[in-house]
Amino acid sequence: MKRKWIILAMLLIVPAMLFSVSCAKKAVMTEPSTTDTSAADEAARQAELEKQQAMDRQKQIEEERLAAEAAAATLAAEAMERDMMMAENRFTSENVYFDFDNATLDYQAQELLKQKAMWLRDFPEANVVIEGHCDERGTNAYNLALGERRAESAKAFLVNLGISDARLTTISYGEEKPLDMGQNEEAWAKNRRAAFVLE
Repeated sequence: MKRKWIILAMLLIVPAMLFSVSCAKKAVMTEPSTTDTSAADEAARQAELEKQQAMDRQKQIEEERLAAEAAAATLAAEAMERDMMMAENRFTSENVYFDFDNATLDYQAQELLKQKAMWLRDFPEANVVIEGHCDERGTNAYNLALGERRAESAKAFLVNLGISDARLTTISYGEEKPLDMGQNEEAWAKNRRAAFVLE
């Protein structure tokens, strides 16, 4: 009978053990919460936004730098052109003056011609007509010859300073184109000149 009790106990214990093992608490696998995922996504979006803003700032800085450089270059070009026009106007407006019945260059005339030679060296494409002029005293033929000697005197001085002869031409107007129509020494002194015209 003991054997029956053992069998019976076995029949009751084994299923109870099996039941308790099968009912053991299972480990629950938790899914990452949507809160964690959305926080990571938000952080990534924020980082991307900050990166884009930094790139936009850099692009704006570069555009401003290029605009400033362009504006500075434009101002420099305008200043250079203005200076060039002033130098050109000075070159053509300053005459070399001569004494009565004379084609010799005095000290003041030589200094002015040195400045003109410097300008001609700076602008090697410029060609010049040197006009010889006289006051109204003397005959037309004499004044034409004197005007030619004055123009040639100025030309020779410029050539001696290194300006190419091919860039300089001369013409005499004698008394035909006075600067001052007066009939006195002051007017005549203005008319005894070599004038410079750019071709």
